[in-house]
Amino acid sequence: MDAVDEVLNRIEQEKVEPELPEGIMALELLQLAYRGKIKLTPQQARCAIEAVPYETPKLSATAITTMNGNTFAEALERAITRSQSPNVVNALPAPPELPAEELKKPFPTYRNNYRRY
Repeated sequence: MDAVDEVLNRIEQEKVEPELPEGIMALELLQLAYRGKIKLTPQQARCAIEAVPYETPKLSATAITTMNGNTFAEALERAITRSQSPNVVNALPAPPELPAEELKKPFPTYRNNYRRY
């Protein structure tokens, strides 16, 4: 029993967790790891990989604009007034009015001649 305890104590003393700098982000930590500057435990590497999307999210949208001498505020004001005005460009034409006699008729039934009953 003494030999087993002695071996277990020696293993615990040899097992040293790598020191990580305080305040380091997961992306920087992983970059240091794959450059070989530090050695991470599997648990630390897994946690860093899971934390990367939350600490440095991907860019979700971009916009390319040319202002042509206008400021952003002027362009924003024009867009706001344009959004509050009624949309005339895409307005649908009114459907033609049909006489009441035509509307009272039954709908036509089209028979598909290719279908077998």
